[in-house]
Amino acid sequence: MSDDIESLKEAEKTTGKESVFAGSETQTTQPRRHDNWFPGVVLIAIGVIFLLKQVTGFHINNWWALFILIPAISNFRQAGRSYQRHGRLNHSARGSLTGGFILTLIASAFLFNLEWGYIWPLFLIIGGLSALLGGWFD
Repeated sequence: MSDDIESLKEAEKTTGKESVFAGSETQTTQPRRHDNWFPGVVLIAIGVIFLLKQVTGFHINNWWALFILIPAISNFRQAGRSYQRHGRLNHSARGSLTGGFILTLIASAFLFNLEWGYIWPLFLIIGGLSALLGGWFD
């Protein structure tokens, strides 16, 4: 066991990576990529909307519906990550895309005061497209 640990340490010295041994697992200590830019962008966008309202008189009736877009965009990001990880549109990516489109549709209906009589068939279309994509890509 100690020979294995010593050989791992030697291999890491040649690659230039440091490691921290936690139990029997090896974890490399590389700088983490900061992927937390999304909440900052959302706060900036909301601030810009409120600033436009004060300066220009721009008005959104149901501004709270913008918060529905936060999980929608998160679903789109998750679908993109799943696609990159697997190299294809798998079940996870398809589910995230479907959820993102449904939440975007709901937010759009509230933001633009669209009539639900015109909106509800789109939910059926999104579900049908998701089922078709599942049949083609799974």
